[in-house]
Amino acid sequence: MADIPEITIDTLLEQYDVLLFDAYGVLVHSSGALPGAIKLVQRLNRMRKSYYILTNDASRLPETASQQYRSYGLDITPERIITSGSLLKPYFIGHQLIGLRCVVLGPADSLRYVEHAGGRVVSPGGAFDVLVIADEAGFPFLETIDRMFTSLCRAIDARRKIHLILPNPDLIYPKGDRAFGFAAGSIAGMFEAALCLRYPHRDDLRFARLGKPEKGIFTEALSRSGTRNMVMIGDQLETDIKGARTFGIDAVWVEAGVTAKVLAALPVDLQPTYRLGTFAGNVFQQ
Repeated sequence: MADIPEITIDTLLEQYDVLLFDAYGVLVHSSGALPGAIKLVQRLNRMRKSYYILTNDASRLPETASQQYRSYGLDITPERIITSGSLLKPYFIGHQLIGLRCVVLGPADSLRYVEHAGGRVVSPGGAFDVLVIADEAGFPFLETIDRMFTSLCRAIDARRKIHLILPNPDLIYPKGDRAFGFAAGSIAGMFEAALCLRYPHRDDLRFARLGKPEKGIFTEALSRSGTRNMVMIGDQLETDIKGARTFGIDAVWVEAGVTAKVLAALPVDLQPTYRLGTFAGNVFQQ
């Protein structure tokens, strides 16, 4: 077992200027706030502590996410929410994708993210230049997946350049107490495995991943906060912890999240700086 020291929320508040939180598995699951999260957010707001939610969710605009959090009792404003979907705009600009035809898998807000980024959203099945897998919901799953893979193979066979983009690299997410769901990253993984089978000599048919552990979402947090004295609090080693450590900031692993308690022989980039057992308890009564 790796020797990862435990830390308290009080120490984190004293030691760091800015706290960065993952959403699912740390503050919320699909049916509400996790134990202790409401008191924690109330405390942060009362202290006027600088904090941000760094989420790989590309299915909700910050305004929509804020409304949902508030329905759970979490008073989190849109300005404190940094989503992987918001990274589409700089990606589209940097890769000259403005105005291209985009098929988007996801609900209505996912389409709005792409439109805000400058893409021209088109229906699945027709001609397209960009495929964005933003979420696992919001469309007839098997029918749409089959149609899109067929269309993608036809485009590749016609030697057309297709851009593959994955804002949310997460494979799974917590749906409730000991319940999990597959996330957008799992869908992209299916596409990549099938593409590798059909085109074994093509190593370029992979999705560009934008969310954690990539640095873009941390760079945005740095831009908003103006300091590197930040700490990332998350439950997934491969996204939250790896992203923070690669970016050069400390990371706290929430033990009650998605990743099981197996820390032995972890590579350096997956080792959290600290571990935090739970948000529940008297510490949030202050």
